Amino acid sequence: MKNPVIDYTKFPDRHVLCVDMKSFYASCAAIMRGLDPMTCHLAVVADTNRKGSVVLAASPAMKKDYGIRTGSRLFEIPSDPNIVIVSAQMRTYLEISSEVTRLFHKYVPRESIHTYSVDESFLEVDGSSRMFGDARKIASLILEELEDTFHLKAAIGIGPNMLMSKLCLDLEAKKKGIAEWTYEDVRTKLWPVAPLSEMWGIGPRLEKRLNRMGISSVGQLATYPLERLEKTFGVMGNQLFYHANGVDLSDLGAPIIQGQISYGKSQILMRDYHDPEQVQHVILEMCEEVAKRARNNRKAGRTISLGIGYSKNEGGGGFHRSRSLEQPTNITMDIYNICLQLFASFYEQKTVRKISIALSNIEEDTSMQLNLFDIGRDRKRELGYVMDSIRDKYGKDALLRAVSYTEAGTALHRSKLVGGHYAE
Repeated sequence: MKNPVIDYTKFPDRHVLCVDMKSFYASCAAIMRGLDPMTCHLAVVADTNRKGSVVLAASPAMKKDYGIRTGSRLFEIPSDPNIVIVSAQMRTYLEISSEVTRLFHKYVPRESIHTYSVDESFLEVDGSSRMFGDARKIASLILEELEDTFHLKAAIGIGPNMLMSKLCLDLEAKKKGIAEWTYEDVRTKLWPVAPLSEMWGIGPRLEKRLNRMGISSVGQLATYPLERLEKTFGVMGNQLFYHANGVDLSDLGAPIIQGQISYGKSQILMRDYHDPEQVQHVILEMCEEVAKRARNNRKAGRTISLGIGYSKNEGGGGFHRSRSLEQPTNITMDIYNICLQLFASFYEQKTVRKISIALSNIEEDTSMQLNLFDIGRDRKRELGYVMDSIRDKYGKDALLRAVSYTEAGTALHRSKLVGGHYAE
């Protein structure tokens, strides 16, 4: 069977801006200290008191001259008087991000803005052209005002949909400042992209699977038999095909990779965990967070995944396994019990340093099938929502499980953080 012919005239042709603040955390920290964010040597770390603390952001000059970038460790930063090392001030960064969003309101209405992350936003500007000019003109005005008002540099990708604007940003605009992709650019700019991990939405594991199918570039993915992609990946195969052809029907603010919706939590532990019982305590805390995230969106999932990373002191490695249920759930103990089963099956009695948990295969949490063998299931579900409302009103630490007060627990400590870091 031949692939469908892509007729771009039948798809929405909007003007969506993807705005990315360059080295946002590092730039904010530099400006607060009266430094030039583009020329100073500055690194933002999670905790200056820990040698192994992760570098959250580095100024462009820091990356260029010292090779220090996001993910580096504090002990890797050279001892140099020209280098400024600061602790993350997450509350301040979030406040600045909110002010930047208010600036966007000058150009587009609230419903035309989607804040994708602290330093990245999507803006649909079709309704603003009569007042401010075309998309490039609006992008230019935004860049000028960001620099004049906040002294922050940014880059903007423009595309006919969210996917294309994001790809334009990552693959071209970050080098030029402003760039625009249209449907006419799909073959010349999107198809040559390789490796596949350069394509937004394709991670390392999916890339390996596609590579084994003989697909190593976006162009090969765009022309691969759709029927075979759907047979291998289901709905996700359909989306991979159309995204490789630059087609994205997401509304502003909706998840771009609809088939990849999941709720997860990943944590690099503050220390090595040698005792498997203590690891299970942390798993329970994390299952609580994953379940709450699903409940916050009135969702439930059928597939539960557990990932365990072993300490580098024992050679690293680990496992990532999943198991599916007959009916969707967002009940903490349902998720925890599956994680315990996976842990018991695949754990190798090694020291644990990283844990990740995800709930996927998502559905609406509109109803729950009754189970004759679990007659209290509906009460457990409602109890979860009640506990969430108490935490939302009185704080994350208003209700914690008993394991959080043990030596192994991490939730009590993390409840004091903002964005995973100390709120200064």
